[in-house]
Amino acid sequence: MKILTTVKKVVDVELTMRVEDGAIVEDGMQYVINAWDESAVEASVQLKENNGAETTLVSVGGGDNTDMIRRCYAMGIENGIHIEDPALDKADSSIYARVLQMVYEKGDYDLVITGKQAQDTDSGQTGIILAEYLGLPCVSNVVAIEVLDGQHIKVSRSGDAGTEIVEMELPALITVDVSINEPRLPQMRGIMMAKKKKIEVMDLAALGVSADDISAAAPRSEIVEYMASKTRKGGQKFEGEPADITAQVVDLLANEAKVL
Repeated sequence: MKILTTVKKVVDVELTMRVEDGAIVEDGMQYVINAWDESAVEASVQLKENNGAETTLVSVGGGDNTDMIRRCYAMGIENGIHIEDPALDKADSSIYARVLQMVYEKGDYDLVITGKQAQDTDSGQTGIILAEYLGLPCVSNVVAIEVLDGQHIKVSRSGDAGTEIVEMELPALITVDVSINEPRLPQMRGIMMAKKKKIEVMDLAALGVSADDISAAAPRSEIVEYMASKTRKGGQKFEGEPADITAQVVDLLANEAKVL
């Protein structure tokens, strides 16, 4: 089984972000592997360890994406592809899916594993659009994977009414939720070995397409503006007898909050 896993670089949401003039202030920002994609990497590595799968990772973005690819190497991924092209600077989910389609078609993969969504846009569209472009069966929000044989897998997904179990014929695509596993911390030996491993760097020309072929200059969606969330007022603490507290709260709800 050959597995292709996708990884996106996102802003570390644990840090405090500032918004000025409708844009995120990037000075001092740090970037990390998208949490859902890190779970996808762990799922791929477990399939390699337990079922002898061959694993390849692809990441689209700037030069610092190589650091993420090497971290995935240290986790157990075998091969890494870095797609870097200035024409993709404003790519949306549809354009990313077109690029990933080209990568898939060059590699003859059996299974594509992506994160369910990304921490920066939360759109959750790229993997599903990719499946449509490739004409592959797709199951989203996967929380467990079981290999049945060389041509079939069984996955569990979180649905509206509970856990749903789906059998899939390969090739196929799944998007995974963070609850599927707990990504491992790379060991020092793996980190050192990852520094020496080759990363295949490609641009659009190397994929056999041009920016016009994938409509890179005309994304279907665009982030127009970022807005900082409004700061909530601090809460009030009431002390005293229950009857007095009740009267104070009712008065504030009626005359200040005006919800009564």
